Amino acid sequence: MNADSSNMAMLFVLVILGLIIVTTFLRFFPIGLWIRAAASGVRVPIITLFGMRLRKVDPARIIDPLITATKAGLELGINALEAHFLSGGNVTRVVNALISADKAGIPLSFKQATAIDLAGRDVLEAVQVSVNPKVITTPKIAAMAKDGIQLLAMARVTVRANVNRLVGGAGEETILARVGEGIVSTIGSAASHKSVLENPDMISKTVLAKGLDAGTAFEILSIDIADVDVGKNIGAELQTDQAEADKRIAQAKAEERRALAVAVEQEYRAEVVREKAKLVTAEALIPMAIAEAFRSGHLGVMDYQRYKNVQADTEMRRAIASGSEGTAGDGQGS
Repeated sequence: MNADSSNMAMLFVLVILGLIIVTTFLRFFPIGLWIRAAASGVRVPIITLFGMRLRKVDPARIIDPLITATKAGLELGINALEAHFLSGGNVTRVVNALISADKAGIPLSFKQATAIDLAGRDVLEAVQVSVNPKVITTPKIAAMAKDGIQLLAMARVTVRANVNRLVGGAGEETILARVGEGIVSTIGSAASHKSVLENPDMISKTVLAKGLDAGTAFEILSIDIADVDVGKNIGAELQTDQAEADKRIAQAKAEERRALAVAVEQEYRAEVVREKAKLVTAEALIPMAIAEAFRSGHLGVMDYQRYKNVQADTEMRRAIASGSEGTAGDGQGS
C-alpha cells in the first residue's frame, strides 16, 4: 500500500508539473495564434512570438492586423508593425486605413499612415473623409453691411481630407475661422444688406475664391450659405449712442458755463460788499475828522453849522426830487 501511495503521489506531482510547463509554454509560445497565422498564409517564426512576449507586446494585436493586411493583398513587415505598436500607435487602425486607401485608389504609404496615427489624428477617418467628403456647419456669423444693417449668416462647408497634409496641417477649427472671416469681410464690403439677401451666393463665391484651405489638412470643395437672417440696425444704434454722447457733452459744457457764471456773480457780490464796507469805514471816519478839526481850530462852530445846513438842504432837495418823480409817475398812470 505504501508503494502504491508513493506512486500515486509521484504521478500527481508529475501531472501538476506537466500542467505548469504546458501552461507556461502556451503562455510564452501562442501555438493557437501561430497556427492561425500559418493557415492564413502568414509565416511567423514561433521564436518571434516568444520575443514579443518578452517585450510585453500582445502578439494578437500584431498578428491579427497582419493577417487582415495579407488577406487584403498588402505586404507589411511584422517588425514595422511591432515598432509602431511600441511607439504608442494603433496598429489595427493603421492597417484598416491602408486597406481602405488601397481599395479607394488613394496613394497612402505605411510610413505616412503611421506618421498620421502618431500625430494624434484618426488616419482611418481621414481616409474615409477623403472618399466621402464631410460637411462642416458654421455657427451663425454676425456681420454688418455698409448701410448699418446686421446680417446673421450660416454656411455649410464641404471638405475632403488631404492625406498629404494631415501631418502638420490645420484642422476644422481653422477652416471655420477662415470661412467666418471671409463671410464678415464679404458682407462688410456690400453697399446694402438687400444686395446680400438678393444674392447670397455672392458670399460663397467670394469666400471660396480666397483659397481658405491653404495650410490645412482639408480641401474645400464648396461653401453653401444655408441661412441669412436680418439682425439689428447697428448703424441706427451707433447714431443714437453718438447723439446721446453729444447730448451729455453739451450738458456738461452748459453746466460748466453755469458754474462759471455763478462764480462770477458771487465774485461781483463780494466786490460790492467790500466797496460798501469801505464806504461805511470812510463814513465812520467823518465824525472823527470833524472832532479833530474842532480841536485843532481849523473848524469853527459857525462853519460846522453852515455844513449842517448844507447837508439838510441837500437831503431836502433829494426828498423833493423823489416826491416829484413819484407824482409824475402817478400822473402818467392816471
